[in-house]
Amino acid sequence: MDSVGAEGLLAGASLLSRPAEEFGNDPSVEAMWAMKAMEHAEVYFNILCSVDPKFLKLTPHDDQIYSLFRDKFPDFKVKNMKENDLKSEDAKKEWRPYCEQFKGVVEDYSFGTLLRLNCEEDYSEDNSILVTRIQFYAIELARNKEGFNDVIRSKFSAKKKS
Repeated sequence: MDSVGAEGLLAGASLLSRPAEEFGNDPSVEAMWAMKAMEHAEVYFNILCSVDPKFLKLTPHDDQIYSLFRDKFPDFKVKNMKENDLKSEDAKKEWRPYCEQFKGVVEDYSFGTLLRLNCEEDYSEDNSILVTRIQFYAIELARNKEGFNDVIRSKFSAKKKS
């Protein structure tokens, strides 16, 4: 990201707000999306290392996102997931109606966002999956409210400070 420079990042940011149909499969746009997802992941993890997750507010709609998530997925295990929990054909059929109800409600609800599969670990190639922003919010809000992210601050805050 450092090699792109400030001007490149600003140009990229304006490009990412354009309609997707304009780009096809442009690899430079895919790279910008990946950088944006990684930047979001870093910021979120740093916040988890600094603040008690129970007090985090991720959106103005946190209560609605969480309650509808637990209504739709009462037994969904948010602590440690497998890719198929979110990406199998059956999972996609279950998640799609949940996600779509936030269209026009939650800004950037469908943006690609990195999610940790095991909430007790940092982001890594083996522990990260790309999901929609609303799936990220639903799962991370559940982790925060249900105490699963509590371990992050004690486990990683000393590492992040050094």
